[in-house]
Amino acid sequence: MDAPQQPPESQYAAPEQLEYGGFWLRVFASLIDTVLFGLLLLPMLTLTVGDVQWSTVEGDGMSASTLSLETLHIPGGLNLLINYVLPAVIVLLFWLYKSATPGKLMLNLVIVDARTGEKPTTAQWLIRYLGYYISGFFIMLGFIWVGFDKKKQGWHDKLAGTVVLHKKRQAPVKFND
Repeated sequence: MDAPQQPPESQYAAPEQLEYGGFWLRVFASLIDTVLFGLLLLPMLTLTVGDVQWSTVEGDGMSASTLSLETLHIPGGLNLLINYVLPAVIVLLFWLYKSATPGKLMLNLVIVDARTGEKPTTAQWLIRYLGYYISGFFIMLGFIWVGFDKKKQGWHDKLAGTVVLHKKRQAPVKFND
């Protein structure tokens, strides 16, 4: 029987403090991102578009995988901008500068290159983002894959050569009075 594989060493924490970011932790991070994006976007839409109409089709809602509001009835080219361009720009900027989205940051998760443990390249970030669509296309199987993979990689991670690491919290520091 093989010993459990350790995540690559990383600049983000000592190796003994790292583990792969698991399925439910990543789901929760994605939900946090979705709520935060909605809180940012809805007031902005109300100011620019006015009364926002929601679709009533069952199963519609904000997409956690790409942070888009696909059920809003937004006129013309603004729809493309709001649902696809703006989420991509926001996510990619967070990845480029923080190696994580706000939800991942809140949960001590970081995205790193699977081989080196360092920050992924811009090409890896682009492949990872486009891989979200592939992960979601087949009944979300690419995201569900995280729960079964030994490195907790979704299809988008495998395509981009990335892993999500969880930095274990340190014990609280006790101060003497």
